[in-house]
Amino acid sequence: MVLSLLAEGPQHGYQLMRAFEERSGGGYVPSPGVLYPLLAMLEEMGLIETAPADDGKRRQSSLSEAGQAELVTGKALADAAFARLSALASAAARTDAAPVRRAMTNLKTALGDRLGRDGTDSETIFAIAALIDEAAQKIERL
Repeated sequence: MVLSLLAEGPQHGYQLMRAFEERSGGGYVPSPGVLYPLLAMLEEMGLIETAPADDGKRRQSSLSEAGQAELVTGKALADAAFARLSALASAAARTDAAPVRRAMTNLKTALGDRLGRDGTDSETIFAIAALIDEAAQKIERL
C-alpha cells in the first residue's frame, strides 16, 4: 500500500499517514511507530529511496526501480487492501453513532441518579425495567 501511495509521487511520512486517513475516512491512521520502521525496511530492501525534502526539514520517500517492479507484482493485493480501507470509510460514514452514545450516557446517568435515591421500591424498579424493555422493542422494529 505504501508503494502504491509513493507511486503517486514522493511523500514524507506525515503525508503518507494523511493519505491512509483520507482513504479510510479516518478509520485507520498508521502510527509513526509503525510507518517509519516500515519505510526504513523498504529502503533497506531497495524498494524506496529517501532524500531530504525541498524544505530540508523532512525526508521524502520515492519509489526505486525495484519498488516499481514490486508494485506491478503486488498491485492486485494493494488494490484489494485499499478497497478494504474504502469500505471502512463507507461504514464509518454510515454509522456515526455519536447521538446514540450520548443518549445511552444520559440514560445511564438518569438510572444511576434514580436508583441511587433512598426509598427506591421494587415497583419503581419494575417500571424502569418495563420502560427500557419497551424502548428496546421499538429499536428492534426500526
